[in-house]
Amino acid sequence: MKQLSRNTDLFTESVIREMTRICDSVNGINLSQGFPDFDSPKKIKKAAIDAIQKNFNQYPITYGEAQLRAEISKKAKRYNNIDCDFESEITITCGATEAMIASLKAIINPKDEVIIFEPYYENYGPDVILSGAVPRYVTLSPPNWTFLFSELEGLFSKKTKAIIINTPNNPTGKVFSFDELSFIAELCIKWDVIAITDEIYEHIIYDNSRHISIASFPGMKERSITINSISKTYSVTGWRVGWAISSKDITKRIRKVHDFLTVGAPTPFQHAAIAGLNFNNEYYQNLSEQYFLSRNFLFRVLKNIGFEPILPQGAYYIFTGIKKLKKKFNASNDVDFCLNFLKEIGVASVPGSSFYSNPINGVDYARFAFCKKIETLQKVEKLFTNLQYNTNLK
Repeated sequence: MKQLSRNTDLFTESVIREMTRICDSVNGINLSQGFPDFDSPKKIKKAAIDAIQKNFNQYPITYGEAQLRAEISKKAKRYNNIDCDFESEITITCGATEAMIASLKAIINPKDEVIIFEPYYENYGPDVILSGAVPRYVTLSPPNWTFLFSELEGLFSKKTKAIIINTPNNPTGKVFSFDELSFIAELCIKWDVIAITDEIYEHIIYDNSRHISIASFPGMKERSITINSISKTYSVTGWRVGWAISSKDITKRIRKVHDFLTVGAPTPFQHAAIAGLNFNNEYYQNLSEQYFLSRNFLFRVLKNIGFEPILPQGAYYIFTGIKKLKKKFNASNDVDFCLNFLKEIGVASVPGSSFYSNPINGVDYARFAFCKKIETLQKVEKLFTNLQYNTNLK
């Protein structure tokens, strides 16, 4: 047989999704994958049912139903301070996942370089490789997940085509500040680089943090791709409706790639998304408050058992140190720890190495998701404090 794609040898399947499969096989509590275990909002579910009953069941316009794009345009202006034309600057995709790969494929030429902050959501590295580009990484350092401006500046060159920004960040919960985004914007303008921002957790922020879209900065609208989705904000991760906002020229190319990747996102769910985008401010406030309580609950539980959790500013994950506990679970690295922890305690997490280009940098970390019912987190607490393990872990 002729050699198969060399690119696919450069990365693994998703570790996050693999941990879910292992968790399901042992009937554990899944704090690995970032999906809620509580009900989606009734209004958005009813809107989906109504859309199906109204026969919105065939192919949509490939780049998205016009009414949905119009609502996204209004929302982007209102919340993100981004002016965009719904006819020519928005593409509806199969989730933020497709929006990212379609955007990269739309702008990348072979050997272009793309800068990624790490730890990073595990799709970004493979997406860049599959697009034919070379990933370059800049380090976010705990506990505040800051980066050296000088390190970032040193990565920019004539080869740099894009920089990927995830704010709020998965897995760290970092919310990029105005000063950080201003510096990034200056570099993008200087080197004519495109900022691709994954803002899927934009409404899940804590402690007076402020979400800012880099596309709203002067000179950045024409060199930004703003990616989002209904998955996290409206607790419908299985619906696969996302979007990419960019200039007309970039959008034309994104739409071409999207058309041949997936044709279109699910039609009835596009119409249901319109209902979600029309929720009032009280919904978003309640969402943030709910996750704020869950964050604080799980943070306390993890700390009490001997983890070294880092309090997130946004999103719904806790990235935690595991160094003190690895020996207790006969683990020499993060992968062994997460597998043994699941086997012995019954709770699934994600090994920290899956979020780094060099796995050695993540061997002392794990990620827990707290987008779960409080009853689920209370069950986790009971497992953690079970006397059989409590004695061993003190």
